[in-house]
Amino acid sequence: MSGPDVNLVLRSTRVVTPEGTRPAAVAVAGGTIDAVLPYDTEAPAGARLEDFGDDVLLPGLVDTHVHVNDPGRTEWEGFWTATRAAAAGGITTLLDMPLNSLPPTTTVGNLHTKQQVAAPKAHVDTGFWGGAIPSNVKDLRPLYEAGVFGFKCFLSPSGVEEFPELDQEQLARSMAEIAGFGGLLIVHAEDPHHLADAPQRPGPAYADFLASRPRDVENTAIEGLIAHAKRLNARVHVLHLSSSDALPLIAAAKREGVRVTVESCPHFLTLTAEEVPDGATEFKCCPPIREAANQDALWAGLADGTIDCIVSDHSPCTTDLKTPDFASAWGGISSLQLGLPAIWTEARRRGHSLDDVARWMSAAPAALAGLTRKGAIEAGRDADFAVLAPDATFTVDPAELFHRNQVTAYAGKTLHGVVRSSWLRGVRIASDGVLAEPTGRLLERDH
Repeated sequence: MSGPDVNLVLRSTRVVTPEGTRPAAVAVAGGTIDAVLPYDTEAPAGARLEDFGDDVLLPGLVDTHVHVNDPGRTEWEGFWTATRAAAAGGITTLLDMPLNSLPPTTTVGNLHTKQQVAAPKAHVDTGFWGGAIPSNVKDLRPLYEAGVFGFKCFLSPSGVEEFPELDQEQLARSMAEIAGFGGLLIVHAEDPHHLADAPQRPGPAYADFLASRPRDVENTAIEGLIAHAKRLNARVHVLHLSSSDALPLIAAAKREGVRVTVESCPHFLTLTAEEVPDGATEFKCCPPIREAANQDALWAGLADGTIDCIVSDHSPCTTDLKTPDFASAWGGISSLQLGLPAIWTEARRRGHSLDDVARWMSAAPAALAGLTRKGAIEAGRDADFAVLAPDATFTVDPAELFHRNQVTAYAGKTLHGVVRSSWLRGVRIASDGVLAEPTGRLLERDH
């Protein structure tokens, strides 16, 4: 057994490593993976052995798109509830979005406020995105030096007045500033002019809401974003891609060497417009859940690498904000605890493996954020794991979720994949829905 300080060995017949899934014993020393060894390697004297049988040992998931809303809107969500839900769902690292909290993460002082609130409540490791708004170009470099992982901006209204969108000139100015110090700009890409031109019919009909945010709203915004990134040699990331029409544009940009990456989300990959009942605004998000044929094309984009990763875009609210009117209801889907089983259910149906799921939901988000100690079961990484029973099923009962508000588009769905336990730096933080005391650390970008 490798290393004199090994104090824990995790064994499974199915360990998902960067080289593939195989029987293995994972030796842990001081919260770090010391070695990945043959399955029948004996544990050293004094080391604890955990044998998971045929349950799958995955790298802990990394979710780089979570709206925690704390402080300021903690009745929507908070670090205590969000990180408990994450741990229960196999997520061991999350990055918090800069808006929907008060204050937003647009200055160093606001970042420190958020860090102080999060520190005693975090059940998983937690980092922070900064925000890029029209008034804070001067704050971007100081925020980066203070450890944010990059900067989020909107190209259309965000839904909260304290986080205004950037117009094209402001986008170029912020992007140039961020590119100047080698940072990453992550973008809610919906074009405001195309949004304004789309038909706006309030009411409970999902078809009317879908028509109000057509695909060209995303396509146009992404086209402009790529043009700016190409001109400025900037790193940009397209958030929550919903329109499959944009995939050829993105693939072409990647081939040309434009530094663009893309994410999609469980709701776009597992839910379809055809199944959304009228008035069921738990399904409302922006951009919207689109048709089944669009979803098929998104999965093809994942398979060919055009889409890099899958993250939750967990965007909760209180129950009263999900009014039956799609125009006025809050847009956001709560899925933090359910992303892994939701994606695995659909991935297995489409012939994908848990190796694929680990790449999309752990390795790729970790790489996006530069989290070099996260995202894989290999020596030198943090000993972060999710233990999954991939063939077990459960039916989603909102009352059993750890989200602060038990509103979910997945209610009543039967999903494959039960998260048996989650481990953070070699410590079991969740076990069959029972959570340990919080031991998550606040993360800063590697300087």
